[in-house]
Amino acid sequence: MESQKQLTIGLFGFGVVGEGLYRVLQQTPSLKAKIKKVCIKDASKKRNAPDELFTTDKDVLLNDPEINVIVEVINESEPAFEIVSRALRSGKEVVSASKKMLAEHYPELLQLQKETGLSLLYEASACASIPVIRNLEEYYDNDLLHSIRAIVNGSTNFILTKMFEEKLDFKEALLLAQQLGFAEADPKLDVEGYDAVNKWTLLVNHAYGIVTHPDNLLFTGIQSIQGSDAVVAREKNFEIKLVAQAKKLVDGKVAAFVLPQFVKLTDPLSFVKNEYNGVVIESGFADKQFFYGKGAGSFPTASAVLSDIAALRYDYHYEYKKLYYHKPHELSSDFYLKIYVSFDDLSFIPKDKFEWIEEWHSDADRKYLVGVIAFKELQQNNWWRENNTSLILAPEPIIEDVEIRKIKKKSLELAGL
Repeated sequence: MESQKQLTIGLFGFGVVGEGLYRVLQQTPSLKAKIKKVCIKDASKKRNAPDELFTTDKDVLLNDPEINVIVEVINESEPAFEIVSRALRSGKEVVSASKKMLAEHYPELLQLQKETGLSLLYEASACASIPVIRNLEEYYDNDLLHSIRAIVNGSTNFILTKMFEEKLDFKEALLLAQQLGFAEADPKLDVEGYDAVNKWTLLVNHAYGIVTHPDNLLFTGIQSIQGSDAVVAREKNFEIKLVAQAKKLVDGKVAAFVLPQFVKLTDPLSFVKNEYNGVVIESGFADKQFFYGKGAGSFPTASAVLSDIAALRYDYHYEYKKLYYHKPHELSSDFYLKIYVSFDDLSFIPKDKFEWIEEWHSDADRKYLVGVIAFKELQQNNWWRENNTSLILAPEPIIEDVEIRKIKKKSLELAGL
């Protein structure tokens, strides 16, 4: 059997995840991996590790020939990209947890991996402790992936759980999430869906071979969801979750987006509470499979980084099979969504843009309707993000063009036209 290689690590970042990794590595001596140097920004900050471990000079790590692995767990996207690209060009393997950096620089990073033949692993960048990337790469490397749906952001899920179960309003739930350390001091990245869409950019590639930029995926967060929406959900026996999803359509293209959704109580995603994440993968042979685990926190994220480090001992690479060995799929905009929209003033809602409206409630303070609308209408216009409007998908939201035509034909027949 091939012997494991000794890994000498240069670590960038010693925050929640970096320190978590340092602790975990101390408890796993069998791994044959040691941190030689840690690069930090602020040398004056007291840290729970020997002073000689730290430096503020990135070149100390990047130019050290003994260091053969760079682990990058910092918050800033552009510095992270510089570190990762320099490391690969210097002949060092890389493990990263920076989803924003990866999502925004995907084409360049794929190219660098091709040119250098080196490995860039990033399991920790999506769903923390859930090994979803490795599963999409290895277990689901065939072409029969029907759909993947996931709760990928622990902060928003925590807020929605509190709004639902403790009837807190959005601001109270957000404050609690910040106090417990689940949401950032500036919660916009989590709450408005930016974090989720960055993760989804990565997973859509590993699921379908689609290389895209986060700006090309339709998304919003939970910032507009009101207490009255939670009341409607309870009446209908639904929960509200921020769901990232991708589904293969009849024409072979893929519908992908990140939007709030009503979830049935029988749906596995309804069991995902607080800061947990969950992923439901549906494939041709395995049917539905459900992955569940902690999506945030020091040790859950460090465990994913550790798993990548362990894989490097055996020269593990992502092969990007859907991208390089199959014909990659394409994103589609040619489908419809069944949506719930709540609002204060009907004049801001373009009723004529709906294919049809199934429910209409105008008597309450907060009015709402349920109807079917073209995905392109949401892509091209912003009315559903403005004027205190809240949009939530129905439980089975995607309706294909073929089905729309059938339904319209049938209604015309019934009308005797």
